[in-house]
Formats: sequence, structure tokens, C-alpha cells
Amino acid sequence: MAPLIPFNKPFFAGKELHYIAQAVTLGNISGDGDFARRCVEVMQQRFQVHKILLTPSCTAALELSAMLLELQPGDEVIMPSYTFVSTANAFARMGAKPVFVDIRPDTLNMDERLVEQAITEKTKAIVPVHYAGVGCEMDLILTIADKYGLRVIEDAAQGVNAQYQNQYLGSLGDLGCYSFHETKNFICGEGGAICLNSEEFVDRAHVLRDKGTNRQAFFQGLVDKYTWCDIGSSFVLSELNCAFLYAQLEMFDEINQKRQQIYEFYRKNLQPLEEAQLLRLPRIPEDCVSNHHMFYILLPSKTVRDGLLAHLKEQQIHAVFHYIPLHTSPVGQTWGYREGDLPVTEQCASCLLRLPFYYEITPEEQQRVVCEIEKFLITNVSQSLLPDSLQLKTDFQRPLDTP
Repeated sequence: MAPLIPFNKPFFAGKELHYIAQAVTLGNISGDGDFARRCVEVMQQRFQVHKILLTPSCTAALELSAMLLELQPGDEVIMPSYTFVSTANAFARMGAKPVFVDIRPDTLNMDERLVEQAITEKTKAIVPVHYAGVGCEMDLILTIADKYGLRVIEDAAQGVNAQYQNQYLGSLGDLGCYSFHETKNFICGEGGAICLNSEEFVDRAHVLRDKGTNRQAFFQGLVDKYTWCDIGSSFVLSELNCAFLYAQLEMFDEINQKRQQIYEFYRKNLQPLEEAQLLRLPRIPEDCVSNHHMFYILLPSKTVRDGLLAHLKEQQIHAVFHYIPLHTSPVGQTWGYREGDLPVTEQCASCLLRLPFYYEITPEEQQRVVCEIEKFLITNVSQSLLPDSLQLKTDFQRPLDTP
């Protein structure tokens, strides 16, 4: 039997254990220590963000964002349905209603043309999700937000170190959220960060993040004791995680370059199958620099997708589908959403397959993945071509690279 090719494998840069030992020796392992400071300095300088605070997860960063906006029950927040549940949970737990809009069929990001018509007098924020490390159409989203006085929170969980029009994802909205989960490009097991792109959020973010106390002001000598000041939570990342993360951030460029090579191998070798209309490859707009977080393919139908998934599993290749659209979930249906409401989201979700993608995957392993995809599609799906709805649209003004 051929050896297993996993979907994901955590990458270790090499200095993680050394830095963790240093953190232990320094004696501060609870958070906001020397390694947290180093991580923040590296990211603030690279991403040109006003202030970054590390959090235990991207979920925590999103929850902190929702708290900073002081959302009230009945408020509405616009977001895609094709996203991880944390995007919606963060705002729903404040009593706000997620208002789901459909996605673009080319990038699978929120369709910016649908945002304005989703705005009501209850709308308070827009949450673009940068799927697969490819930026949403932020120019139009920010213009709409400014027109209606709305906040923009970027869910850049998959977008660390990616760019839109020469600006890093997470730095464009009022707030941005990153993930360092073990499945992401830069990891520390569990971890995240919030980008505060305006000074107005900084003081309160420190308070909310540190259990609702002014503990940071106390450490800075601004008050003689700290006390309960606001309704907060515990959103500080352990110094041990920060030490692990710092080893990863030292390899920003190397990790980026390797992931681009992996992405390009798949793209080049699967392109003949796209030309035969047996699948569709991802698209990266010309004004975006992707971090190559993942490589997915879109198949002609759910039946084909599921068949290929089973075939790859039989060949010891672990490929996976992605999100079940939130509007079709039991919770989504409590807000009145039903299947059929967001047709592009539903079709893409049912036809998408993510391929094995991790730093140490070899060209030989990638070639094995490609060969098995080709074998299955040519043998089983020669007469089942991509429907028009999954072929690349040309009616978007945003330019696209040709694959």
C-alpha cells in the first residue's frame, strides 16, 4: 500500500523548542512577555498595522472585535455564509444577526456588489472573509462602509502575509483578525491576533483583553492599582505559544516561497484538466498577492466531488471539502435562511475539494495527487463537464490573472 499523503502536516521551523526553553528560563510563561513583544514588533513593522495584540485564537480576536464595536441585540452584521462558524459566532453571541450575502464564483470571496443592498437601518458592520489568502474587493467594501457609517472587520484568518493593492490583509479595515492555528501558514498550535488600525480602539482593547481590567495601565505605571473597568474576557496568548510563533515568523519569506512553489506545481499540472473543462482551478486577481494558504479545485458536481474524494481516500490521499454554508445550518435556519437563498455559495460548497498542502509535501507526492485526480476524472467524468455557473465569469470589473 502506498504511504499516506495527509491533508495537512504542521511545519516546524527548527527553533521552536529552543525559544520555548528560553521563555521558561525567563520565568514569564503566562503572556505578554518578551516573545510576545518580539512577535508583535515583527508583525507591526511588516504589516504596517497601528497596533497588534496577540490572542489565544482568531475566534478570540473576532470576539474581541465584536466587543469593541459594542454591538447590541438586534444589530446586523454583513458577512459571507461560506466561512468558518467563528465568523458568525463572534457577533451572534453579542445578540447581533449575521446577514449572509453570496460569494463571487471566481475568488469565492463575498460578492462586494451584493453588500449595499443588504444594508438596513440595523446594520453596524461588514465582515469580509479573505478566502484562501486572496483579498476581497476592499476598495468598494470600504467605500460602502464609509458611505453608511459602518465598521469593517477583516476576517484574515487565512490571509496572514497576503496583500491587496500593496497593503497587507488585516490592515485595511477598522479591525483585522489573524489565525496561527496549526493548519495555517504560520503556526503556534492555537493562536491569533487582532489588528487595531486606529488609536481609538487601543486602550479599550487592552482592558477587554485582560479580563476587563486596567492591568496594562498598572504595569505601565499609569495607575497605582488595577481594577475591574469593563465587561471583558481572557484574550492573552501564552508566552509559550508566542515563543513557538516567533520561530515561525522568522521564516516569513522562506515559508511564503515554498508555499508558492507547491501552489504553482498543482496549478501547472492540473491546468490541462481545466482546459478540458473537467475541473476549475483557483483564481488570484492581479491586484492581490496571495499567501497560497490552500489549493482547491471545483468539480462539475457534488457527485463527482464525492466520488473523487472517495477515490483519493482509497489511494491513501487525504483531500477534504470545506465549509457547510452557515445559512443552511440549523442555527442559520433559525434566522429564516433556507437552501436556495445563496446559489453560488451552495454550488461552490458542494463541488469544492481541497488538496494536500503543507510545507514538506514533495513534488513526488504532489505528482501522485495529480495523477490520481487525472485518472479518476478521465475514466469516470469525461462526459460531465463543468456547468456554466462554475466556469470563470467575465462580468466582474476586477481583473483576473489567467491561470
